[in-house]
Amino acid sequence: METSSLGKAFGGRTVLDGVSFGVKKGEVFGFLGPNGAGKTTTLRLLLGLLEPDDGEALVFGDRLADRDDLRRRVGVLLEGNGLFDQLSARENLDYYGRLYGVPDLAQRISDILVLTGLEERAGSAVGTFSTGMKRKLGLGRALLHEPEILFLDEPSSGLDPEAQRMVRELIIEVSRHESVTVFLNSHNLDEVQRVCDTVAILDRGRIRAYDRVAALVENRGGVHFTLTLADAGDASRAEGILAAMEEVRDYRIADGVITTVLPEGAAPAEVLARLVREGILIEEARKTRRSLEEIYLDAVGPTEGSA
Repeated sequence: METSSLGKAFGGRTVLDGVSFGVKKGEVFGFLGPNGAGKTTTLRLLLGLLEPDDGEALVFGDRLADRDDLRRRVGVLLEGNGLFDQLSARENLDYYGRLYGVPDLAQRISDILVLTGLEERAGSAVGTFSTGMKRKLGLGRALLHEPEILFLDEPSSGLDPEAQRMVRELIIEVSRHESVTVFLNSHNLDEVQRVCDTVAILDRGRIRAYDRVAALVENRGGVHFTLTLADAGDASRAEGILAAMEEVRDYRIADGVITTVLPEGAAPAEVLARLVREGILIEEARKTRRSLEEIYLDAVGPTEGSA
């Protein structure tokens, strides 16, 4: 799927402004952003539930709004689970399976119940399920017709930590073993970092960061590394050396530990060698990874956007 210069406004208020990204087959793609950033609007444009004001939102190279055959190739789980509390888990799946015309339905329902870990509660009324169990069955409902792409809108919202873990494990399972491409719309940073291959961070209607998770945590904003001084008394002298080096963009020294950032592509070894030549003894040097939370806060700021 891909979006190109996607724009949308409601009542004169711009919600999306030039949003562009692509999702490859087999990826788990995380779409991050604070509440009101425009994530759900983007999702609804991809699904063909809304019309863009500018740009395009394409799935399988076309607009889902125009193609019934393409819509059958996607599964969707929005805020609600789409389940009937008075029916059992098996009856819910049977109902949706008949709507989709799923072949060999009985076997597919059994497979879904095993996949979601609900086979022992197949005959129980859904109204007796926990919130986490309902969410898992909702995911099973979205997967019932064997879609190639699964769209998830805040799948862990309102769940306790154990239920969130269950949902994360299920997302990983369907991606790896059912070969489903997953579009995960979320503001749960931990969830996204654990399950996603690639992320885009949206704030106030614009993409603020977009890359593979591994690349973001390694290089976002430059190369991050720390140096532990053998003698904390060398801190002021080390600071003077760093201040004179053009390639050192930012640094902090506290308790004998230097934390610094170099431009992408710079070599930390050169900084280390310069300090050693000047007589600064280094006890430890290591490249550091930034958390997705740090990257997110850099991209959107510490407070949530309001667009």
